Formats: sequence, structure tokens, C-alpha cells
Amino acid sequence: MPKRVDHQQRRAQIAEAVCSLVSARGLEAVSLRDVAAEAGISMGRVQHYFRTKDEMLLFVLEYVADRDVRGTRECLAAEPAPPSPRAVVGSVLGGLLDDDPRRVEAQRVGLAFLARALVEPRLAASLLQGYAGIQGLLEQVLRQGIDEGSVDAATDPESAATEVFALAEGLRAQTLLGHLTRARALAVLDDRLDRLFTG
Repeated sequence: MPKRVDHQQRRAQIAEAVCSLVSARGLEAVSLRDVAAEAGISMGRVQHYFRTKDEMLLFVLEYVADRDVRGTRECLAAEPAPPSPRAVVGSVLGGLLDDDPRRVEAQRVGLAFLARALVEPRLAASLLQGYAGIQGLLEQVLRQGIDEGSVDAATDPESAATEVFALAEGLRAQTLLGHLTRARALAVLDDRLDRLFTG
């Protein structure tokens, strides 16, 4: 009887191989042959799932985003009570600065994809969809904070969400490049969130 293949698991295996290679050597250094070797499968098997490198990269970008969302949800689920708006925003943005090896790998992959997205519209569309999702979540949580009194009622949720999201993104890049330590970046982010959540 032929062995049954879990196609979603195989795609995940390929995605993990791409993440490992991109984190170590950058996006331009990744070829289908390298991915096959890293994943321990044949190049033909990689091409069975992804006809082109860009098709594979698009899947990997979505895979990493989904993996990050799961990680954030797990952090929030570990809270002893329903998380406060401050805890939700801190988890979402703090995840961009997390020093867990898998999160760091995802951060490096994300920045590598950002550069390629400038010339690849499909990757750009996927990144923009992810940005819109985070922005929308932050705005929703800030509105909840206003309703509960933990955020000043005069706060514009859209502007405040844009500001703290951009701050975390900038801190992430500076941390990955070594300009800031993760501890310093988290302290800067926490200070801004402490001033936003005044209640």
C-alpha cells in the first residue's frame, strides 16, 4: 500500500527550510535546489508544490505570518484572566521584538521579504494585508481601552495605532541590525505604551 503524504505538512517542511535559509543567508541566496537540500527532499518534490520561486516565497510569507499569529494567541491565552487592552497591544507589538529563536528567524525573514516586496507586487499585497490586519486589531483594542477608561478618551485610535505600530517596526529593524539591544527596544516600546494606557 503506498505511503500517504500529508501535503500541508510537506509544504510546511519546505517553508521551514526557506525560513532557515533566508535567516542565515538572505533571500537572494535561496534557490529551489538549496531549499530541497535543506528540507531533505528532492528538487522535483519542491517543484511539485511550487512551480516558481516567487510562488514558494508567497506561501512562505503567509506561513510565517500565520505562525506569528499563533504565537501571539498562545501568549495571550497564557494570561491568567482575559487580557487587558494593554496586554493585547503589548503582546502584538512585543512579538516583533521577541528574542525566541523562531520569532527572531521570522523577524529576519520578514525584513528580507520587505525588500523583495518593493519589486514583487504579489508579495507586497500579502505584506500589506498583514499590516492592515495588525493595524485594524490595534485600533479595535485601543477603542476598547477608551471604552474601559484605560486610554484617554481624546485619543484617536487610528493615529495612535499607526504610531505604536510604526515604532515597533522601526525598533525591530534597529534591533536586528544591532543598533539597539532587545532590552532597550522593549523598554522604549513599554514606555510609549505606558503613556498611551494611562488609566
